[in-house]
Order: sequence, then structure tokens, then C-alpha cells
Amino acid sequence: MSESNGSMSGSEMRKILGSRDIQHVVVLGANGTMGYGSAALFTQAVPRVTFLARTREKAEEGLAAAIKQVRSPTVASRSDVGDYGTDLEEALATADIVFEALTEDLEIKRGIFDKVEKARRDDSIVATVTSGLSINQLSEGRSESFCKHFMGLHFFNPPNVIVGTELIAGKDTDPELLAFVEAFARARLGREIVRTSDTPAFAGNRVGFKVLNEAAQLAEQLGPVLVDRLVGPYTGRALTPLATIDLVGWDIHRAIVDNIHQNAADEAHATLKMPDYMANMMASGVLGNKTGGGFFKKDGKTRLALNPSSGDYVPESEIKLPDLSYIDEVARMHSVGRYAEGMALFLAADGDEAKIARKVIAGYISYAFHRAGEVTATITGIDMIMGAGFNWAPPSVLVDTMGLGPAVSMIEQAGLAVPSNLADAASAGSTEKFFNHVQVNVGKYFVAS
Repeated sequence: MSESNGSMSGSEMRKILGSRDIQHVVVLGANGTMGYGSAALFTQAVPRVTFLARTREKAEEGLAAAIKQVRSPTVASRSDVGDYGTDLEEALATADIVFEALTEDLEIKRGIFDKVEKARRDDSIVATVTSGLSINQLSEGRSESFCKHFMGLHFFNPPNVIVGTELIAGKDTDPELLAFVEAFARARLGREIVRTSDTPAFAGNRVGFKVLNEAAQLAEQLGPVLVDRLVGPYTGRALTPLATIDLVGWDIHRAIVDNIHQNAADEAHATLKMPDYMANMMASGVLGNKTGGGFFKKDGKTRLALNPSSGDYVPESEIKLPDLSYIDEVARMHSVGRYAEGMALFLAADGDEAKIARKVIAGYISYAFHRAGEVTATITGIDMIMGAGFNWAPPSVLVDTMGLGPAVSMIEQAGLAVPSNLADAASAGSTEKFFNHVQVNVGKYFVAS
């Protein structure tokens, strides 16, 4: 499996891009947040983008949302709208790329691909923005032409802001088409492309939602406020984990972790089972920010936090936390660029809470390094998608910043298996860095507070 073609020369990029001319992109499911966000992105690169949805009114809502989201005149001037019943066949007759962004449901997606297969041009590229459903399952039983032209192109939301993108081949995807889509996405859409295997949730969500769901499990005992403080920005992430689940949506979270839990029986299987209290609250309509609240919500200017045991909300200001002064010390070091010293303070901090935080971060590093060779060719692919897709410190950056020996010790003390690539490097006394991207300033991952 190729990691990516990010190192291709300018002449190679131009040659690949010259092999096809992309004039028209059709986006299916263009009324959803990923649909209209992706459609807006395509308008920056091609002359015509068609927003399609179940009804023309839904498609028009998607176009209006896209215009509002990016505030660019090209969105309106290069877009048209339609519905599946009336306009799909005509739109697909001239589509160079058919981009599917329907809800994360295998049968719903396969249903729309039945229609696409009948109406698409024989040479049109068909891409799905699925966040983790199998590319091979989605194309199973389809024509040779469809399978050859089919792939996953997983943008992270919102795509106009987050450049990390996963490119996933099916077993029958044409390698030359894959190279073209990578070149097009890099040069025309400004993407940071990582090629991943067709495994559950691919790379970014496989690793990222393991951490998010572990935080959700911990919240049942510790409460959301303490969990988000323990696994907060000082550990190398722009947004705290439970606030991230609220932003993404509890329904999306469930779809991703259920997919991994059901289809990937790995060493962290237990941490990928969604907590029952979340399922119970979802049954009563709680989905995170989209329904007004999840782990957190607002009452006027007052921020409330969920009590997972009762389902009630209490003002965050009334929740008493244990002594977490070490976090302020770590953050102070980060604020002046002394990241290694900050991580050393984190590793040495006393108390049960610090041990819990270290176990979560140890799990992140261990799980990511164990996935190298499975979800991406090497740890580099996981590093890049965690940095560019989640805005988290890549696992290799954390290892380099802590030091290889201390990082391995942290994993061992957490009772987790040390990945062979880390263990081998430690045994050999290696001083080589795992993260070697000179154009990436690793300091951006260490937020002060």
C-alpha cells in the first residue's frame, strides 16, 4: 500500500493532472453538512458543481448553507441544484466526478449507487465521503467499470477548514485513477492526502474515536468536566474530547465506534463500546450540539455539564475538581515553547488523575503505533491524518517530545502493550526522531490551556 504521493515532483503532478479534465462535479446528499461543505470546496476547483438531494428544496437549502459557510461568490456562480427523481440522470450524463455524501448507512449508500451505476458515464469517477464503511462492500456486485472508478475520498468536517483527507482504494480501483484523484485533491483542493487501507473507520477515525470513546466511558465515573480537563489541550489537541463528540454529533460518534467495535476485534476492543448511558440519552433525542446539548450545553450564559448517572445538568461552576495544578504548570511550559519540559512535568505528575490522563495518552500512542502497517503503510500516514484531520499532536510527535524511553515507560506503566516499532527502537538505543516533517511546526499542537 502506498502511503501517499505527497513527494511527487511538480512535473509529475502536472503530467498526472493533464490526463483528465474535471469540469463538472455532482454531489449527492448535498443538503447535509458534509455534502454542502464538500460541494463548496469543489466550486473552488471546477466550473460547475451540481447539488443534488431528495428534493430540490433540500438541495437549495444545501446551496444556501454552502454560501453562508464559505462566503465566496464562486459557490453561487458555479452551482446548480436538483433532486434525484428529476435531475439525477441528466446531471450524471456530464459528471466527471460523482461525489456521494449521504448518511453513514451501508444500505442507503448502496441504494443511491444503484441509481448512479445506471446513469453515470463509463469514465466518470465515483467517490464516497464515508467516514469508515468498507469501500469493497459498497461496490460489491457492481460492474467492472464502476469498481475501477470507485474509491473513498474522506474529507473531515468542515472541509473548507480541515485539510486532512483520506484516500481509500477498493480492491479493483484503478491505480492511475487513484493517483489522479490524489494529485487533483492536492493541487486543486488544497488537501493533505493520506492513503489508507479499506479497514473499519480507516486511519483517522479508527485512532481518534478510540480516544474519544474512552473519554466518554471515563465520563460515567469522573464526570465530563474532569475528563475534558484531564485530556485537554495541554495533552496535544485543539478541542477537548467530549466537546468534540458534542460537535461531531452523538449519532455520528455511535456510527463510527459501532462500526469499529463490530468489525475490528483488536487489543483496544473494550474501549470502543459506546457507553449505555449515551445510547439511553440518544433514545430521548440527545445528539450533542445539533440538539442543543450533549455532555455540555448552555443556559443563557451559564455552561452546564451532564451528570451521566442521572441525565441531569448542573452548572459547571458548581462542580468541584481535585487539585490539577500540574496541568497549569504543563500549559505554562507549552506557552513559552518548552514542550519537552512540559511533557516531562506531565509524566512526573503525582495523583490518580494524572495517572488516568497518562493512561489515555499512552493508549493513543500505543493504539496508533499498533495500527501502522494495518490502516496505513507506516506510522507517518497516521501521524499526518491525526495532525491534519483532527488537529491533534501526532503520536510520533508525542513520542519525540517525551523521549522514546519515557514514552515506552508510560505505556508500560499504563498496563498496555508496547508496539514493536517503539520497543525495537528503544532496545537499539535509537536517537532518531519518528516525526521528520520539516514543514510542520510541531509547536502548533501544544496549546497552552
